[in-house]
Amino acid sequence: MIIDKHTVALVSIIGSSVDMLGALYLAYDLLGGEHGPLRTLTRGVTYGVLFGVGYGLSLGPIFGVASGAAHGITLGWEFSRASRRELKQGFWLDAAMSAIRGCGFGLGGSYLFGARFGITFGLLSTASQAIAYQFGIRPTVDYKPAARLRATRFQLLAAVNRTVGYAVAGYISSLVAQQPEHAIAVGLRMGLSIGVVTVAAGACIPLVELIADHVREKTMGVFGVGLIIVGFSLQSVQYWLALLDVSVR
Repeated sequence: MIIDKHTVALVSIIGSSVDMLGALYLAYDLLGGEHGPLRTLTRGVTYGVLFGVGYGLSLGPIFGVASGAAHGITLGWEFSRASRRELKQGFWLDAAMSAIRGCGFGLGGSYLFGARFGITFGLLSTASQAIAYQFGIRPTVDYKPAARLRATRFQLLAAVNRTVGYAVAGYISSLVAQQPEHAIAVGLRMGLSIGVVTVAAGACIPLVELIADHVREKTMGVFGVGLIIVGFSLQSVQYWLALLDVSVR
């Protein structure tokens, strides 16, 4: 049995990151308690996992990690503002959120189809999201925490718009990358993947928001301990491979 060294390195990095998150949750009181940054962190981690897993299943783990991290950062910030009724961000903040998510898509696209595709796809994503914000199509639209999954008509229509838009972006990016033979297939794959994940993850938003605002301090501490244990286990994988004489190339 041979395991790729990059896979081992990625597992170790994820383990270290999970350890850090666990320590932050254990330090809840030191970080400001109820009014500290951990509510935002909780949202960021949850949305990052939701979108990361969704995109990872449909477009591969590297695309999932890149886009999941970008979505976690931006959505954690935006929904934290929405929970405080700070719904209007201004053009430049909207553009910054669009650019961060566009970078995530661009990095993932570069890994899958090359740098030229990724750069084009990232730029088109950034521009389209920034324009959508100006028409009121934003993640926090219809913000309303609830104890159930929910998808409004407006969100479904926005997801359809997102599906078509990213299908076109994928097609154009393939042409720019001089890959015309796969342009239609890539466009459909990108559009459908992003559209489906948007609907599925979007339906979870009301429940995530309810949990983020009402999770108890003791629960955060328990969650922190769990994260540290998981992180330690992931970091130990490299040593178990050496102990069991598993080849790494």
